[in-house]
Amino acid sequence: MLRFMNVGYGNSVNGDKVISIVSPEAAPIKRMVQSAKDEGRAVDATCGRKTRAVLVMESGHVVLSALQPETILNRCQGKEIMSSKGDEDE
Repeated sequence: MLRFMNVGYGNSVNGDKVISIVSPEAAPIKRMVQSAKDEGRAVDATCGRKTRAVLVMESGHVVLSALQPETILNRCQGKEIMSSKGDEDE
């Protein structure tokens, strides 16, 4: 079943196709993101904000998100509690 997961600022990905959710701080992840950008496999869903999480997809694409990895993981697991104003990281 197709299950979309919000990755911030109105952007969604197919949650069933996510392989991993990682922090962009490590050097290997930075190299992976740069390689994906060079090859046209990067999707920037940050809306101009700082990248705080990188989602690696089954297709080899990487999705850049401005939300914390923990926030995305909670959304993926269905544990998110929405505040009255919406996303706390946004």
